[in-house]
Amino acid sequence: MTSLPQSILFCCDHNSVRSPMAEGIMKKFYGTGTYVQSAGVHSDLDIDGFCIAVCQEIDVELSRHRSRSFDEMEEWGDDLSSFDLIVALSPASQRKALELTRFFHLDVDYWPIMDPTGLGESREDKLRHYRQTRDQIISHLKDRWGEPTERP
Repeated sequence: MTSLPQSILFCCDHNSVRSPMAEGIMKKFYGTGTYVQSAGVHSDLDIDGFCIAVCQEIDVELSRHRSRSFDEMEEWGDDLSSFDLIVALSPASQRKALELTRFFHLDVDYWPIMDPTGLGESREDKLRHYRQTRDQIISHLKDRWGEPTERP
């Protein structure tokens, strides 16, 4: 368990499922003392409805999330070097983060989080897969930074 960084960026493929989940849960669990954002290699998808649903179950609001890519972050003036830590939740986002930060002294961690999109046939089966992804993220957060410091 390590101390919380001052700023963290979570990233995945499309910034529509895993990284928004991680951003929202991180904020809910550890408060506003850490600046938390998320991005994707691409931003071609809106926030996923199943992602919103399983996060609502734990009182994390994601319906207003707007997907953004690394390129859009740069266009909007966000500097990757200003983050203390980047956590990649997919192999493609890990490669992109390492490529973009090769000139910075910046930690890039990789958490192998399951992509639930396309899994399951029924609504309940799909929700089960999304809950697994959510719970994997929670497990990694707690392993890294301990039990949540904020009250539910």
